[in-house]
Amino acid sequence: MSTPLVEARGIAKRYGPTVALRDGRLTVMPGESHALVGRNGAGKSTLVAVLTGLQAPDEGTVRFDGESAPPLADRDAWRRRVACVYQKPTVVPELSVAENLFVNRQPVGRGGFISWRGLRAQAAEVLETWDVRVDPDARTADLKVEDRQMVEIARALSFGARFIVLDEPTAQLDNREIDRLFTRMRALQDSGVTFLFISHHLQEVYEVCQTVTVLRDARWITTAPVAELPRPALVEAMAGESLAVAERAAVRTAAVDEDAPVVLDARGLSSEAYAEVDLSVRQGEVVGLAGSSGSGKIQLAESFAGLHTPTAGTARLDGEPLPFGDVRAALRVGVGCVPRDRHEQGLVPAMSVGDNATMTVPDRLGRHGFIGTDRRRGLAGELIRGLGIHTEGPEQPVSDLSGGNAQKVVMARALASDPRLLVLINPTAGVDVKSKESLLARMDSAREDGTAVLVVSDELDDLRRCDRVLVLFHGRVVAEHPAGWRDHELIASIEGVDHG
Repeated sequence: MSTPLVEARGIAKRYGPTVALRDGRLTVMPGESHALVGRNGAGKSTLVAVLTGLQAPDEGTVRFDGESAPPLADRDAWRRRVACVYQKPTVVPELSVAENLFVNRQPVGRGGFISWRGLRAQAAEVLETWDVRVDPDARTADLKVEDRQMVEIARALSFGARFIVLDEPTAQLDNREIDRLFTRMRALQDSGVTFLFISHHLQEVYEVCQTVTVLRDARWITTAPVAELPRPALVEAMAGESLAVAERAAVRTAAVDEDAPVVLDARGLSSEAYAEVDLSVRQGEVVGLAGSSGSGKIQLAESFAGLHTPTAGTARLDGEPLPFGDVRAALRVGVGCVPRDRHEQGLVPAMSVGDNATMTVPDRLGRHGFIGTDRRRGLAGELIRGLGIHTEGPEQPVSDLSGGNAQKVVMARALASDPRLLVLINPTAGVDVKSKESLLARMDSAREDGTAVLVVSDELDDLRRCDRVLVLFHGRVVAEHPAGWRDHELIASIEGVDHG
């Protein structure tokens, strides 16, 4: 039997009274793609921090190719063994590709100055070696996300590392870009590169990985060949209980009353991202927007939330003109929104859970600009209980929460104003299976309360909860699928297969 490329045994890590990992184990064989899965808070990030030399374990051992891991201070030795490509970029956007590949190790010419010709030549050689087809002189900020990820992988490989951790690599990619990333991963595997693949999208595990390790409650649960672990068993291992509801497609069956009043009515909306969009959402109806990353679906949804101003067309909310380009005005007339990125748009990390959840409803907390502490705490407590947010209380910093609970805080804030129109943009992105079900159940509750819901998502499970799904392709609505659609039908529309 060959020696594991990476082996971690009995890894424990504590931060004060918090046990982040109590029994972390991982064995990765050379040349495989190995999935690491678990709900938020399961210990994945802590194990990755230990595997990449960012943290020393309190207990346990890490070995690379049979040899003990180097001391934490020897960063060059770690770089020769392992690298992590994170969801958030670690490249310097204003530098060129070549400069990012060799930052702090540029070739030096006469007089001790950087040899720019040598830098470009070395960069071109690295990119060609690993079949990364980007211009060495291109500004990194101008690259597509998938190309930026490949530059980060090439940079790691140029140090000599052959073990690459991919942390949620598909979170910002559309279906076509994901397919290209997986094709590149397979080609790199054939060249001797080994991957640790971290994703909340379990289908991706089955598409690109050979082995999967599950963490739960800060400990190792199982490691198994992907082909021998059916998805229901994988979900159960992650959740610690049978989650048949998560495996079962939640298809909307009860039709919306045709006499239900129209809450949102848009006609002829156009902008740089979309064109001549007609769209309506009735009271108690959930309408989905699907499409690739360049389809215009997110910009369209954000327009209804006041983030953009269309160049043409109109939209009315309960018969009154909907204000564009003004988030506060949209909130005042009854629009609640879960934005696409909870880190950049959804949360104020320095504030508490309670402050984040209630910041859109100051009028309910006091008068004349004064906020009543007890009233704020009471409302925050209601929202925390209603969304099932796991927190020590309203005063806990929101930055302490796991991804799933942080997303619930964003949802709580959107619902705090009792909106007539709820705009949800990627509402379950980057959350664990159980949090996803909780968020979607809250969307169902809003529908039952008579709220009109517009949901943008790349997740088919999210879109199955919709009464109908509109598909945008190059900014135009090209298809409408009523509830009960089949996966291949919707994907064909998204990919432009079933229309010219």
